[in-house]
Amino acid sequence: MAFDIKMIKKVYSQLADRVNAAREATGKPLTLAEKILYSHLWEGKVDKVYERGSDYVDFAPDRVACQDATAQMALLQFMHAGKPKVAVPTTVHCDHLIQAKVGADADLKRANETSNEVFDFLESVSNKYGIGFWKPGAGIIHQVVLENYAFPGGMMIGTDSHTVNAGGLGMVAIGVGGADAVDVMAGMPWELKFPKLIGVKLTGKLSGWTAPKDVILKVADILTVKGGTGAIIEYFGEGAISMSCTGKGTICNMGAEVGATTSTFGYDESMDRYLRSTGRADVADAANEVKEHLTGDIEVYENPEQYFDQVIEINLSELEPHLNGPFTPDLATPISKMSEAAKENDWPINVEVGLIGSCTNSSYEDISRAASLAKQVADKNLKTKSKFTITPGSEQVRYTIERDGFINTFDKIGATVFANACGPCIGMWDRYGDKAADGPRNTIVHSFNRNFAKRADGNPNTLAFVGSPELVTAIAIAGRLDFNPVTDTLINENGEEVKLDEPRGYELPPEGFAVEDAGYIQPLEDGSGVEVKVSPTSERLQLLEPFEPWDGKNITGAKLLLKAFGKCTTDHISMAGPWLRYRGHLDNISNNCFIGAVNAFNKKTNFVKSQLSSEYAGVPDTQRAYKAEGIPTIVVGDHNYGEGSSREHAAMEPRHLGVRAVIVKSFARIHETNLKKQGMLGLTFANENDYDLIQEDDTFNFLDLDQFAPGKQLTLEIVHSDNSKDTIMLNHTYNDSQIEWFKEGSALNLIKKQNA
Repeated sequence: MAFDIKMIKKVYSQLADRVNAAREATGKPLTLAEKILYSHLWEGKVDKVYERGSDYVDFAPDRVACQDATAQMALLQFMHAGKPKVAVPTTVHCDHLIQAKVGADADLKRANETSNEVFDFLESVSNKYGIGFWKPGAGIIHQVVLENYAFPGGMMIGTDSHTVNAGGLGMVAIGVGGADAVDVMAGMPWELKFPKLIGVKLTGKLSGWTAPKDVILKVADILTVKGGTGAIIEYFGEGAISMSCTGKGTICNMGAEVGATTSTFGYDESMDRYLRSTGRADVADAANEVKEHLTGDIEVYENPEQYFDQVIEINLSELEPHLNGPFTPDLATPISKMSEAAKENDWPINVEVGLIGSCTNSSYEDISRAASLAKQVADKNLKTKSKFTITPGSEQVRYTIERDGFINTFDKIGATVFANACGPCIGMWDRYGDKAADGPRNTIVHSFNRNFAKRADGNPNTLAFVGSPELVTAIAIAGRLDFNPVTDTLINENGEEVKLDEPRGYELPPEGFAVEDAGYIQPLEDGSGVEVKVSPTSERLQLLEPFEPWDGKNITGAKLLLKAFGKCTTDHISMAGPWLRYRGHLDNISNNCFIGAVNAFNKKTNFVKSQLSSEYAGVPDTQRAYKAEGIPTIVVGDHNYGEGSSREHAAMEPRHLGVRAVIVKSFARIHETNLKKQGMLGLTFANENDYDLIQEDDTFNFLDLDQFAPGKQLTLEIVHSDNSKDTIMLNHTYNDSQIEWFKEGSALNLIKKQNA
């Protein structure tokens, strides 16, 4: 029986009435996204039509999922909420704190030794509050969710931006910060601006070297990293129906890279097959009874321009394999153009490492197609020219591919199989060991989702390109970035010219999935007697102190901490990699605050001017000095500020250190919400050109913050070092309840006050 089958059946029992009510209220046919959104309204009834991209709406998600790095802060916050147990099904997954170094067994053993304090904390908190716990080695959160918890027509939130992966099984699954998760775990409504809708019509059918990954790489090329912001992407058409469920998951997973709120597909036979293959026939049977409500209405898909805010059409039969990168996931190059592009951009041609797996591409289908290419190395007397690694997505997938001989096939080409964890995808890859991670320019290719500078290995000179597992495998065999397996040949060990056959694989394991120990620990029915211990001397964990409420006065005399130049992602604001060890200790992890952001005035990282000493120093030290003197500060940024991970540390660290406002040209959705939740001011320039007015020695005075109200601009006075002044206008998207978060000091403070 599936997890939470009673909850799933309850959702389905209400679905028809709620969808029909929404159809009647809106007076039109509905997209799948609209059906799920309207059927999950907090009030439970549809009594008004919400304006896309404008109205804030309260929702009631069905479940919550947390990965270990973000779960620490989320659960530390939940402990302050005054609740004895989580209000909705919730899980914690230990996947981020396992460093990829030697291989699965050794790496997992080392992680259990070095991070046992954190794992013990998470397991005990989970046990106390009724949270399902997936122990280290069980798998990557998104693959485990797809295999065990995702269900068509459901709504879930997760403390990771790639929660959207569950859209492959027909969910609306949305990445959030930990404070949002606390709301839902505490039984409160979850607020979201009603998304806009982007429809992607897929015609034709994938074949040969083209994979589902190429669909989202093409969409990223079209939409760019911010083109999906504030929107749900809904895929439909004959091409969508022809793809596997896990292939759909891959596409939804990387929707995070275009800024989309989430992505989803309508329920179809591939989802039915996947549910049954993963032991959830009861969910499939229940879904089939309401299947007409688990996809968009026929009229919508026949005339999509009438129902979506934007429509994109992609012919899968004509789609080429793509490589996207380096340094951004939306720089797309068809493989047929890579040779030309590499020469034009002077990209290093030799590929040092090919890496497949991760939450994006670790399905049985992905691995089996890559294995079909690995087998040809021996069959055609070839030799793999690049190092090659595999990161399975779950213990169930790993056990099954080992049973079916795929790991043995990879072993024969000298591949390294890492633990069932995030590993290199999030910077938990000890590629260089004791050597400095700032070596010469080099190229790697991987099937992950992000390729920002320093993301995988900490080396700013590593050029990372994103492709499908089969394309990455072929390129690793050839050892060259410009290798096009569709047309090019290789010289084997006998000096013969050979060509790789097209990859072949299985949608699902012919003999079914198998596993000895999936890694799940059921919580106690009554956890009231469980004691959660956090040592006051711990370097890894720290109980939280509430942030100070706003004093109701205008913020004046604020200094500029940092004016960020160009891309400023959550990786730039709060790096992952080795810093993951401090995710449960706010003060310690704050020592990485903004150390990756580029200072607009000197184009250096972690080197800003202090207006206290007139000297340059690291950002955290400079900010701690301002905090010690009680001087407020602001941070200024460019477009799509906070792109990337959902990690709320990127909002909590500046808040903890005393930054009061972040002013940018535009925000990524999750990060803007995270700032609001932590009692920060997240503001945008009414005139983007005002970014250029900001100087290194400026002082800032808010003139009307004491009149903070929804829809009302704020006025900021900028006092330059020569005493000249500029007055600019700032926009914001705060509603009444979000302004209350600001006034109380944080959303958590407000929850605690309400529960008291």
